Amino acid sequence: MKLAWLRSQDGAHDDSLWTTTWVPATDDSPALLLTGSLDETVKLWNPEDLSLIRTNTGHCLGVISVAAHPSGKIAASASIDSFVRVFDVESNNTIATLEAAPSEVWQLQFNPQGTVLAVAGGGSASVKLWNTAEWKLVGTLSIPRPEGVKHSEKSGTKKFVLSVAWSPDGRQLACGSMDGTISVFDVARAKFLHHLEGHSMPVRSLVFSPVDSRVLISASDDGHVNMYDVEGKTLFVSMSGHSSWVLSVDVSPDGAAIATGSSDKTVRLWDPKMRAAVQSMTNHTDQVWGVMFRPPGGTGVRTVQLASVSDDKSISLYEYS
Repeated sequence: MKLAWLRSQDGAHDDSLWTTTWVPATDDSPALLLTGSLDETVKLWNPEDLSLIRTNTGHCLGVISVAAHPSGKIAASASIDSFVRVFDVESNNTIATLEAAPSEVWQLQFNPQGTVLAVAGGGSASVKLWNTAEWKLVGTLSIPRPEGVKHSEKSGTKKFVLSVAWSPDGRQLACGSMDGTISVFDVARAKFLHHLEGHSMPVRSLVFSPVDSRVLISASDDGHVNMYDVEGKTLFVSMSGHSSWVLSVDVSPDGAAIATGSSDKTVRLWDPKMRAAVQSMTNHTDQVWGVMFRPPGGTGVRTVQLASVSDDKSISLYEYS
């Protein structure tokens, strides 16, 4: 397995890029790349040449997360301004604006069925669930404090929720917190199942394996990439190799490789069977906040691509083989 650099777009935004996602291919459009930046904009790109299709405005502070609906027709962006903007990908028309309290909008992700948008609730130590039919708040999954711990400001901030990931079947939701714990919920029953432990610092990114729904992969400021058996509640692989925080993680569509972005300015490719990094890409000159594999689907796409975005204001694309 390896990554080959394809192209980069320098100066993609006027400020740091903090988030990226792929908009799935539709009958009318190939898969497109969506990026969000501290410059308060969301941009849509054609991956074939990284040409800019559209710039979306509407936030009054930096954009920290973007998510695409599985249909490829709508997407959402979350900002430090505490608003989530849901918009039509083709027209950029605003479909809904979801408001939260300050510091309660972080990472967001649509469930695989496209019926629910999960928003990591930051300071509220919860995940908010919005239905996509009416854009109403339909649930709040609160992270319980460990038994015997009295509530204080300090323990509250530790449970600050940074990251979310849906299982491939949409039944479970995992969220990563500032204190290094990962909480797993049964969404249909709105029930907390258990914590997963093994990180000592904030968990910034989570992803389930697309080929084995029991496997959850996490990235943390402690420099480790962990793999958990969610059902068995066990940590079975912990990999290290980055020299600083691991800010983003994704898994290839075939489940065979893991990609990470780090504040050490590198993108790394990992072989979970070898339990080690097999390649390091050094084309970025600042922290790499987002990595994302292109989803399968679309006509004429014969290779798998990986995108990365960075504080250096650039986007890079790689071919994975």
